[in-house]
Amino acid sequence: MENKTEQLPPPVCIIVGAGELTVSQIEHTDKDYIIAVDGGFAYCVRLAIQPDLVLGDFDSVDPIYEPSINELRLLHPERVVRLKPEKDDTDMLAAIRFGLEKGFRSFRLHAACGGRLEHTLANIQCLLYLKKHGAQACLTDRDSTTFVLKNEARSFPATLTGYISLFSLGAKAEGVTLKGLKYPLTNYTITNDYPIGISNEFLAKPSSLEVKNGELVVILNKKPAD
Repeated sequence: MENKTEQLPPPVCIIVGAGELTVSQIEHTDKDYIIAVDGGFAYCVRLAIQPDLVLGDFDSVDPIYEPSINELRLLHPERVVRLKPEKDDTDMLAAIRFGLEKGFRSFRLHAACGGRLEHTLANIQCLLYLKKHGAQACLTDRDSTTFVLKNEARSFPATLTGYISLFSLGAKAEGVTLKGLKYPLTNYTITNDYPIGISNEFLAKPSSLEVKNGELVVILNKKPAD
């Protein structure tokens, strides 16, 4: 009899930002690596999560958490990285670079939306940065999951419900094909000045998405309860 070894999922670099946190827990394992980015430290405290690293210029940290960060720096200086406010990288991108340097190729970003719109847009750009560096990543909250596809295809199970929206990151994304969705497309070109890809629907059957040439932001949204 052939022995089959169970394939375990790869460890994930989980990054907790300072945006809006809409979940009551963040799933993680002992093998995952958790980075609290700036004000995201407060979320880790709230959810009783011990981050492996606290990183940022700390401009969005509530003063009540500063003693805890200072104590962590004294006891474990390698677990606290203070960045200069004047820098090219956002705190989120700095955390992503750190995770990549540690060898992670699977990332999950929490509390990366809401708050200031420019930070949300910057974090979506970070998804493309990760894609171009050979990593799989998603930005997730209670009701949605956002990821980037570049010259590739993705299949979805029949159990998936709700909405799917597509946006071109570049001037255009060519060869976009949607199958098994309410509004199919075949070899279509989506441009970044016309939102034709918004609010498509899953139909309780297998579906798929392909982009042959270009970069798409894909947002999966749960259907609101009746």
